[in-house]
Amino acid sequence: MAYNNRREEVQSEFTEKVVSLNRVSKTVKGGRIFKFAALCVVGDGKGRVGYGLGKASEVSEAIRKGIDDAKKNITKITLLGTTIPHEVIGDFGAGKVLLKPAAPGTGVIAGGAVRAVVEAAGIKDIRTKCLRSNNPQNVVAATMVGLKTLRNAEQVAKIRGKNPGEIQG
Repeated sequence: MAYNNRREEVQSEFTEKVVSLNRVSKTVKGGRIFKFAALCVVGDGKGRVGYGLGKASEVSEAIRKGIDDAKKNITKITLLGTTIPHEVIGDFGAGKVLLKPAAPGTGVIAGGAVRAVVEAAGIKDIRTKCLRSNNPQNVVAATMVGLKTLRNAEQVAKIRGKNPGEIQG
C-alpha cells in the first residue's frame, strides 16, 4: 500500500514577511550554542495586520513560530482609500514613528521595518519617518500602535455623538 507523502499546500489569505532575523550565541563548556529570533509580519492587504516574534535553535522553526504568533495578534486598522485618514505618531519603547497620509500615486515612502507593516496592511500611499530608535522590534511595535490609533470621521462622530459632516467641517 503506497502512502501519499505530499503535503497539500494551502494558499493562505495572509502575506507573510520576515522583518528581521537575529542570531545570538551562548558560550558554554563545549563551545558556542546559537539561537535565532525572527520578527515576522502578516497581513491580508485589506486592513488586517499583525506581528510576532519567534525564537528557536533553528532558523526555519523561529520563522514558523514568529508567523504563528503574528497570526494570533492580527488587528483591524482604519484605512481611507489607499492611505490613512490622518497623521499619527506611534510610540513604543524607544521606537517612535511618524505616519502621514499621502496623495494617490505617491507610493510607500518608508524604511524596512515600517514598510513591511504598511505593505502587509494594504496601504499603498503613505509617508513615514522613524524619529528615535531604529531597532526593528521597537519600530514595528510603534508602527502598529500608530496604526491602531487611527480613526475616521464616522468613528469620531459616533464617540462625540455628532454626525460625520460636523466633524469634517
